[in-house]
Amino acid sequence: MARESTTRRSKILDALVTQFKEIDGTGAMQSDLADNVHPRMSFWDEIDQFPALHMAAGAESRQYLPGNEKWRFLTLTLRAYVNEEDPVDELEKLLEDIETVIDDNPALQYEDNQGVNKAIAQISIISITTDEGILAPLGVGEMVLEVQY
Repeated sequence: MARESTTRRSKILDALVTQFKEIDGTGAMQSDLADNVHPRMSFWDEIDQFPALHMAAGAESRQYLPGNEKWRFLTLTLRAYVNEEDPVDELEKLLEDIETVIDDNPALQYEDNQGVNKAIAQISIISITTDEGILAPLGVGEMVLEVQY
């Protein structure tokens, strides 16, 4: 029996990992993650390949609508790491590439825990922050997303 009230946190993260692996330095992409995209956060001292992108699912909420319908809202944190002579410039490029991938996949496809193909309704960028070069030559940027599904 299929369950309608399941969270899809890990499946959405997996789908995003697949999409962010398209940041390979070709075409319009300015950065090359070289498949260095992870659906889990790591401690700063565990990062040994740059650039890197790590993600984690945060709080999830529901909006209940008439007719037994509901929206789910999932907060995701993306942390980008670079090691370059000008880390601020490299972070800006990488964050632009991430935003491009988000904009190019407004109805991101994923498979739920029951094996059913689903699509998200929307991904919104809530905030973007960086260390502004204080850790040069290392740099870290953070993007907070809200996924509606």
